[in-house]
Amino acid sequence: MNTLACGCPGANVRTIEKPETDAVTYTDSRPSELRQWPTQLHLVPPHAPYLQNAHLLIAADCVPFAYADFHKDFIKGRVLVNACPKLDDTSPYVEKLAAIIAQNDIQSITVTIMEVPCCRGMAMFAQQAIAQSGKDVPLEVALIGVDGTRKA
Repeated sequence: MNTLACGCPGANVRTIEKPETDAVTYTDSRPSELRQWPTQLHLVPPHAPYLQNAHLLIAADCVPFAYADFHKDFIKGRVLVNACPKLDDTSPYVEKLAAIIAQNDIQSITVTIMEVPCCRGMAMFAQQAIAQSGKDVPLEVALIGVDGTRKA
């Protein structure tokens, strides 16, 4: 198990093994699609093994609360990093994302943001990181309304 300098056990990198959910019917609640820990962008090391050949999901922090099917529609099959472009210290984000892209064979990047203006920074950080990495990675931006609907 990798230990970060801060010593917090909650920041240890780990892969979460789960059975395929397509073939299972759930009567109570849908299981989490999360496949790794940590998820906070500040805590995810660019060399984490789960990033290799990943479909990367960069989520603004508010999106999972607003969009009810976030796990099913976005996390499933992807590696999640999340952050807040308004409240976080975002100064290291472009370099961190560029390192993740440069050090791993990232297959695609999906960015989920809210329709509020402050969230647009997440999409901009992803675009800048792709350019800085020197790689050509497909980028999709999904916009979620404050009412919880997916916008076009």
